[in-house]
Amino acid sequence: MGRHMLTGMTSYRDVILVHGMWHQPAHWSLVQQLLAARGVTVITPTLHRGSLDADIHVVQQRIDACARPPVILGHSYGGSVISGVESAHHLVYVAAFVPDVGESSAALGGSEPLVNAALVRNADGSTFVNPVKARSLLFADCDDAGADWAIVLLRNQAPGHGRGVARLAAWRSVESTYVLCAQDRALDPRVQASMSLRCTDVVRLDSSHSPFVSRPEVLADLLAAMAGERATATPSY
Repeated sequence: MGRHMLTGMTSYRDVILVHGMWHQPAHWSLVQQLLAARGVTVITPTLHRGSLDADIHVVQQRIDACARPPVILGHSYGGSVISGVESAHHLVYVAAFVPDVGESSAALGGSEPLVNAALVRNADGSTFVNPVKARSLLFADCDDAGADWAIVLLRNQAPGHGRGVARLAAWRSVESTYVLCAQDRALDPRVQASMSLRCTDVVRLDSSHSPFVSRPEVLADLLAAMAGERATATPSY
């Protein structure tokens, strides 16, 4: 006679983590490790492809390779990137821009005075964040070891990405969550609050611009909950 068994297993969708300007995939390491320990497949594409459209394209390629629509998180400028993709299951914006069609992150508040004051400009037009100023700007609530690690990983940023104009607003048709970082010194929390109104839900986090360093377990818990689906009962003979 057939019977049903419940294993208690959770089936996870893939999670794609999209970094912001001056950052790279390695900045997601702490969150990635926590999710991987739960059995979640994490994908961390590299941006800095030359334009917003090019960055969107590389993320879309990763989405198209997933077996099911994934959960996609965008940090800071990464929010502009994930707003331009298709076939997402859920969008997560962490201290991120949420542009509508025709808008750029620069127009939404990307040219913050504090950020500009911390930038060093190279002869080729690229910029990097002054390491001395990066701590208070991006990693204010991180411990010294975490901040030092994250600062070393910062890289040069080619110009123009923040002025890229959105051609799609995925948040209009996909469930979305905004993680508002209340102690952010790089992207004004008041600007974040305004953009968060475009999302389905809002989570307030008492953190700096970089909770993936200071509060990785919070992001991992949030993402696992969004990506997880309880396995259904199956007959066993």
